Amino acid sequence: MDTPHPALLDDLKANTHVLAFDIFGTVVDWHGSIVREVQAHYPSVDANTFALAWRAGYQPAMARVRSGELGWTRIDELHRLILDDLLPKFGLAHLSESERMHLNRVWHRLEAWPDSVAGLERLKQKFTICTLSNGNLGLLTHMAKRAGLPWDCVLSAEVFRAYKPDPATYLGVAQVFDLSAQQVMLCAAHHDDLAAARACGLRTAYIERPLEFGASQPKDVSPQAGNDLHVRDIHALADALGC
Repeated sequence: MDTPHPALLDDLKANTHVLAFDIFGTVVDWHGSIVREVQAHYPSVDANTFALAWRAGYQPAMARVRSGELGWTRIDELHRLILDDLLPKFGLAHLSESERMHLNRVWHRLEAWPDSVAGLERLKQKFTICTLSNGNLGLLTHMAKRAGLPWDCVLSAEVFRAYKPDPATYLGVAQVFDLSAQQVMLCAAHHDDLAAARACGLRTAYIERPLEFGASQPKDVSPQAGNDLHVRDIHALADALGC
């Protein structure tokens, strides 16, 4: 971690009240979780390619909503649209409706990174911690229940009827808690998400997740200018913030 100036750390500790976390890739391991489930149930499928293809459909699907082609759509439904398109390409067109529903809900069953639960418990002692994800409320709640994620509050694009990086999502967190934007810190493993949050006045912390896309596609997690903090994992974030 790049060590910030002590004055900045003191400011962050004193004036940050809410830590809002991106979820997919930052707090939970979507790639590894989907790979393990596909390998267990459909061993003939290239699980790594399947997981990456499913995730690759995420931004194009949201773009259909933003453009007006689709009305407001929860991520559960967008995941299902992508899945139904993928299944024939991977030899799974024969799956029944119940099998498709179960597979689609793998996003509710994603496993936390090893540091996530204990790191969040540390942060929770000093800060209000919440989600800020494009995932819908039901998905995020089921995920938290199963993985033991100790959120004080679950916030979602569904609350604001806008997907990140729409400013309504970032500013919405501050509005929910009656805070200024600078009293909220977005914690995420994605520089584009953090840049959009900074543009709205939020503080930002980058969390390294080099294996988000699996060992075959390690991410470049080099520091980028603008973030208040750059940390290895959630425990390191707690260390930096004095928890």
